[in-house]
Amino acid sequence: MTVSKTGVLVLDSTDPEPLARFYAALLDATVEPGGDGDLLLLSGSTGIVLGIHRDVGHAPPSWPRPDDSQQSHLWIVVAPNALDEAEREAVSLGARPLTAEQNGTRTDRRTDVRRFMDPAGHTFVLAPARGVSP
Repeated sequence: MTVSKTGVLVLDSTDPEPLARFYAALLDATVEPGGDGDLLLLSGSTGIVLGIHRDVGHAPPSWPRPDDSQQSHLWIVVAPNALDEAEREAVSLGARPLTAEQNGTRTDRRTDVRRFMDPAGHTFVLAPARGVSP
């Protein structure tokens, strides 16, 4: 017999409710309590997409790191012709854009992956994908 499983990325936060609301608005998802009192699960039309967990000792990740290593981050896929609109939406919800200098790239942000920090300091990107319509 195979046990049914699913995986979900969980972000830690000292105050998970506002962070859950941020991602719920950005991902058009709903927020529900998780298995324990400190976990919130965000669900979209395709199922659970993200978890937010209370960690009173959480410290935001540093970005960029001195050794310029890649850190884990959310990759949010957007229709290529909707990147500007998705960026405006993310910023209006409280995301902070990372500059090319901060994220270590030398590309034009208008045509490339857009990099941000969420209100709790976690990094995420808005990235164009083929075959995704607005």
